Amino acid sequence: MNRAKIMVVDDDFDLRQALSLRLRANSFDTVNVCDGYSAIAMAQKEKPHLIILDLGLPAGDGFAVLKNLQHFPALASIPVIVLTARDPAANEKRTLESGAVAFFQKPFDNEEFMSVIRASLHSRWGRELSHREQHA
Repeated sequence: MNRAKIMVVDDDFDLRQALSLRLRANSFDTVNVCDGYSAIAMAQKEKPHLIILDLGLPAGDGFAVLKNLQHFPALASIPVIVLTARDPAANEKRTLESGAVAFFQKPFDNEEFMSVIRASLHSRWGRELSHREQHA
């Protein structure tokens, strides 16, 4: 039973838990990380299919994580969706230029968020992952 694995990187424990619950309810496996340094180490270990990343993190902010992911060939192609409380006017363009596939500001629309997650997974891993998700 292979389901898509999503890594949630946020220093807010309650948000990590809520997101993980929501993702698991939508048939995804989750891995939770609370800081920038751990995000890279955990991504190397767990090899998630997608990363949800906050920008305001201890031990390396989200921009540092995006930059560091590019240094590892096995991690560079993982889609990253940024979910942050930071102002989109000042951060959205930089986030997308740094390699993220989408930018969401907290609070966010759950339906749109889940739709972007599915689309990002589908565009990166195509039918194989979608098929595995549906039959997991």
